[in-house]
Amino acid sequence: QVQLVESGGGLVQAGASLRLSCVASGRTFSIYALGWFRQAPGKEREFVARIRWSGISTYYVDFVKGRFTISRDNAKNTVYLQMNSLKPEDTAVYSCAASDQPGPFGWSDPIYNYWGQGTQVTVSS
Repeated sequence: QVQLVESGGGLVQAGASLRLSCVASGRTFSIYALGWFRQAPGKEREFVARIRWSGISTYYVDFVKGRFTISRDNAKNTVYLQMNSLKPEDTAVYSCAASDQPGPFGWSDPIYNYWGQGTQVTVSS
């Protein structure tokens, strides 16, 4: 089992920055990739970014490219999501998820088995 705990959310104004953290524990050696997702009220959960547990490869959804950066601290088993130039439409509960295997299309489609509880990000206009 892998446990994930997110932190770093909060209420900020448009244009501000936040850094979310996701600390992994348990069978971290089994992690293949870790992703960030978000879900706004009344909307479906959507993918934001992912990183290989090795930290070599990253991938972002188009609407966060250039604003968000995903990174990993090997020593702390922690993955970060640095969010800059936040917009009101970024308001959502942000969750991290861990994958222990690639999906049918490999790195482009990891299978996420473990989820954190989420952290609220609210961006006011």
